Amino acid sequence: MAPEREGTRERVASGATASSRAPRNRLDQPRPPRRRILPEWDPEAFGRLSERIARFIGTGRFLVYMTVVIVVWVLWNISAPSHLRWDEYPFIFLTLALSVQASYAAPLILLAQNRQDDRARVELEQDRKQGERSIADTEYLTREIAALRVGLGEVATRDWMRSELQDLTRELQGRHNGHREHGVFPADRSRGRDIDDR
Repeated sequence: MAPEREGTRERVASGATASSRAPRNRLDQPRPPRRRILPEWDPEAFGRLSERIARFIGTGRFLVYMTVVIVVWVLWNISAPSHLRWDEYPFIFLTLALSVQASYAAPLILLAQNRQDDRARVELEQDRKQGERSIADTEYLTREIAALRVGLGEVATRDWMRSELQDLTRELQGRHNGHREHGVFPADRSRGRDIDDR
C-alpha cells in the first residue's frame, strides 16, 4: 500500500509542477493580442481615404472652393474691422495653411498614385496570364482543326461514294454483258450440262 501511495504522490507532485510551469506556446490556439503603444489602423481604409482625397484635389470643384476661400480670407482680413481680423496683411496664417495643405496633399497624391500603380501591375499580370491562356487555347484549337482536316481527308465523301458506286455498276454491267456474249451464265451452263449428260 505504501509504494502505491508514494507513486500517486509522485504523480500528483509531477502534475502540480507541470501545471505550475509557464504555459508553452500552443500552435493550435491563437496568440493573445499584444498591447501596442501606437493605435492600430487599417492600411486599406487609409489608402481608400487617400485616393478619395487625391481624386477630390484633382477636380475643378476643389480649385473653385480653394479660390473662394482664399478670396474671402483676403477680403475679410483687408476690409473687416481690425479687431475682427485674424490674419493681417502679409497673410502669414494663410500662407501657413496653404503650406500645410500642400505638404499633406503631395504625400496623399503619391500614396494614391502608388496604389493605382499596384492595381495596374496586378491587372497587367492578369492580362498577361489571360493572354497566355488565350494563346494556348488558340494553339490547341489549331491543332484540333488540323487533325480534323487530316481525318476528313480520309473520310469517304458522298461524291466519292457515288463515283465509286457508278464505277462498280459499270463494271458489273460490263461483266454481265460479257457473260451473256460468252454464254457463261448459270442457265446456259446448266443447259449445256444437261445436253452433255444426255
